[in-house]
Amino acid sequence: MLSTHRRGAWVAAGRYPLGVMAHEIPTHIILIGGGGHALVVAEAAQAAHLGVAGFVDDTADPLLARLGVARHLGPLGALRGFSHAVILCVGDIAARRRLAASGLRLSPAATVVHPAAWVSPSATLGGGVFVGPGAVVHTRARIGDHAIINSGAIVEHECVVGAHAHIAPGAALGGNVSVGPGVLVGLGARVLPGVAIGDGAVVGAGAVVVRDVAEGRRVRGVPAL
Repeated sequence: MLSTHRRGAWVAAGRYPLGVMAHEIPTHIILIGGGGHALVVAEAAQAAHLGVAGFVDDTADPLLARLGVARHLGPLGALRGFSHAVILCVGDIAARRRLAASGLRLSPAATVVHPAAWVSPSATLGGGVFVGPGAVVHTRARIGDHAIINSGAIVEHECVVGAHAHIAPGAALGGNVSVGPGVLVGLGARVLPGVAIGDGAVVGAGAVVVRDVAEGRRVRGVPAL
């Protein structure tokens, strides 16, 4: 169920910039996935006054059901029976890309921003983006569809983050950084201004990236190699 206007509770509460979304803000959403990341997204959605209709997950005993956080609507295939906006709640990059490639319905996509995050009015968030508590998305940054800007992550001015990329908790991107689709920037990693990280690359936890990273490469350490 989608609202008939583009301003929802986030905007009304002054917690969500008017310019960051060109698509409608849903009133209720379905989570894809029922594990740890889904738990975080569900809580953020509720904090932002966004209803969670339930979740789909193929797992026999998903975490969200065990904790009573949201109603288990069935396996992934059950999504075909609903018209709600959805958000992909699987933190693992490879799994996210597999699900996206499987033809699973990912639209209409819900973008969830925790009220304790800050998103610049000049930034752009794609559909299905999650921005966690304490995260900062700065001036003229562009975040691609279904990307994760996790708790306490910093995306500085004019950064570009590709679809399905995951900027992990506490990671920081300096100004004008380019992160390709499907990239993982690990816990507490730092990427210096102007660096480009190619599609599907992995930056290890705590790494400091001082030069461009080629597509599909894994780097770690200080400086990252």
